[in-house]
Amino acid sequence: MKDWLDLPPVWLVLCLVLTWAQATFLPVWQGTLTAPFGFALIITGLLAMAAAVWEMYRHRTTFIPRRKPKNIVTSGVFALSRNPIYLGDALVLAGAALFWGALPSLVLVPVFMWFISWRFIEGEEAGLKAGFAEEFTAYEKETRRWL
Repeated sequence: MKDWLDLPPVWLVLCLVLTWAQATFLPVWQGTLTAPFGFALIITGLLAMAAAVWEMYRHRTTFIPRRKPKNIVTSGVFALSRNPIYLGDALVLAGAALFWGALPSLVLVPVFMWFISWRFIEGEEAGLKAGFAEEFTAYEKETRRWL
């Protein structure tokens, strides 16, 4: 697999392109009722991502997948979700589908979440468990993976 394919934002962009294509070429919803809610989800997702990156920066650890973390982060937005950046990605994807009126593309959200869990989260959590055994085990019991 190419290195650039091993980055979660690439998979988010791919899903966003598929969602936009469905909305553009196979429209099934012409209403505008979902657009404000979609916009709110997009903003919420982006804020969750920014808050997570900021919290990781404050704890002097990496937010790049597959890099060894220097510290475990359990505060801030990480108290709500063990994976707030990936949660933010899923919110952006769901929000885009609603904003563009691509309701059939909402099926991509759980598929994206499953893929991200399988391809990235499981390995990242194994690394955290190996590096911060007691802390991560306690954190894992108190904080859900997604929300």
